[in-house]
Amino acid sequence: MTPPHFLTLADLTVPQIKRLLNHSAVLKASSQPWLVPHGSLPAKRAKSLRLPSQSLFNKTVAMLFSKRSTRTRVAAESSAVLLGGRALFLGKEDIQLGVNESPRDTARVLGGMCQGIFARVGDHSEIEELAKYSPVPVVNALSSLWHPTQILADLMTLHEHAHLFALPAEQAETADASTPTPTTAEPKKHSNPRPHELPPLRPLTIAYVGDSANVLHDMLVTFPRLGHKLRVATPADAQYRAPPQVWDRVVALGCDQNDGISWSTDPREAVRGADVVITDTWISMGQEAEAEQRLKDFQGYQVTEELCRAGGANPDWKFMHCLPRKKHEVDDEVFYGPRSLVFPEADNRKWTIMSVFDLVIGKWDLDGEASSRWLEIKGGKPSKKSKKESPKEAH
Repeated sequence: MTPPHFLTLADLTVPQIKRLLNHSAVLKASSQPWLVPHGSLPAKRAKSLRLPSQSLFNKTVAMLFSKRSTRTRVAAESSAVLLGGRALFLGKEDIQLGVNESPRDTARVLGGMCQGIFARVGDHSEIEELAKYSPVPVVNALSSLWHPTQILADLMTLHEHAHLFALPAEQAETADASTPTPTTAEPKKHSNPRPHELPPLRPLTIAYVGDSANVLHDMLVTFPRLGHKLRVATPADAQYRAPPQVWDRVVALGCDQNDGISWSTDPREAVRGADVVITDTWISMGQEAEAEQRLKDFQGYQVTEELCRAGGANPDWKFMHCLPRKKHEVDDEVFYGPRSLVFPEADNRKWTIMSVFDLVIGKWDLDGEASSRWLEIKGGKPSKKSKKESPKEAH
């Protein structure tokens, strides 16, 4: 049986992405009551508590990190514990990888002792080689091309704050008449989400102002498939545009069609009509020698109230950033102000990584098929209702 590696959201179908997102909400709701101080819950609520999925019970996830991290590392280690397992941190000084041992041999050795590999690497080819030879699932914690777990956290945050993007009644009626139902929303008869299900999110206009790096790349192959429009502003130099191997995936998935993505060199053009404005670091790890030139190239790209007002962003626009943040990317007024969703976004790294660990590493079950088989083994075929709702349950 081939392990279900997870290297980019481009590899997943829309139903699989939605399953990961909804399962993140289930795990968050079932885990949070266990994390509050003892005695703070009402007695009735305390008695009804159920553990979240324990699919990592007695299992170990090897965290192969050649680049430092705050959110990704803490999210992975703490969520593995909630799933009953352990995340074993392996920094570049801790093992032989890159010194006396090849990625191929490392993948086989780790796969023989651990049940999953969560790798934060440099060049994307490194994680591709790990996945090629690993007998257990490999999950991309960050590579030069892709950062899928970050975009899952971004989407979860936007869904949780869907009420902030509600249209006024008159605009909503016009949108209903002219816009197809977004792929992320339930049909109208389910306009009120079931308990722990993420609220539906209307199609958004999302502006990305900054460098075309791994975070943007996973946005490019994901947001348009979920009904959102992505407006990108980068400097004119080709090094700031999506590389061919990324754009090929964009085209193959049809994300460049139907005005799903537009590209410009003017940040004001990108933020026009934007519901959400996103930026990221202009100087990624390994690009420190280019810092002076990059800062010069990105003059005028700092996200500010003035920029978004001049560009004509939605008056209620919100801001996101994957962190860590530098002041030249976004000023304090926006970053710490009421528009900012950056800290809920950071918090959700835990729940989306937990969802990936549970479904990809713990269960090998991105489609929900294994859950149905397990129910059959335990006691007969599941009901139609069980089959339908299984992606949203903490098994």
